[in-house]
Amino acid sequence: MSNSSASAILTTADLSEAIGAVRTLLTWADASQMDVDFEAVIRSPDTLARVRHVLPDMVWWAKAGEEHGSSENGDDPAGCLPIQVFDWSRPLDRAEPFIEALGPDSAAAIRWDLDSWLAVPEAGLAEISQKYAYLTLSVHSLDLYQEEPSPDHTVHVHVRDRDGDHVDRVHWLAGQVGGRFTGRVQGAPL
Repeated sequence: MSNSSASAILTTADLSEAIGAVRTLLTWADASQMDVDFEAVIRSPDTLARVRHVLPDMVWWAKAGEEHGSSENGDDPAGCLPIQVFDWSRPLDRAEPFIEALGPDSAAAIRWDLDSWLAVPEAGLAEISQKYAYLTLSVHSLDLYQEEPSPDHTVHVHVRDRDGDHVDRVHWLAGQVGGRFTGRVQGAPL
């Protein structure tokens, strides 16, 4: 299994600022065949109803364990709260509605699987292949896996996980959104 390094480049209490940063970062990516992955912890019936409107056939299981309920078993998620959502390879147009559906009691990670980070010759940056080109927004969490709950939202850019490869790319992308790379990196299995 290969890894990417997810570098935190922007943490903000303003979700619209975080979404704006994602939109800006996507302009520096080849997104022609991009898809989006969702991971979330949903605790309330209201949030569940909104998320199910966006992803009616989402993949989920009870936070207490699959034996307590799952989409695979055909269970009703409302009777199994809190639940974990692990729903992958969705169309790009589902990302922002999913984010908007989340409630203040939800933590989530939305990952855009890019075709590549584009070359930026004027900054001396070569193209980074799809294998290492991802972008993640953590909502109400500082990390990728909703293990560090926070009132804030964090934007992570993923690049190659090898001897600091592409750290110049991380700093450059951070600069494009008014953020900065503080050195906080988390490994992400791909």
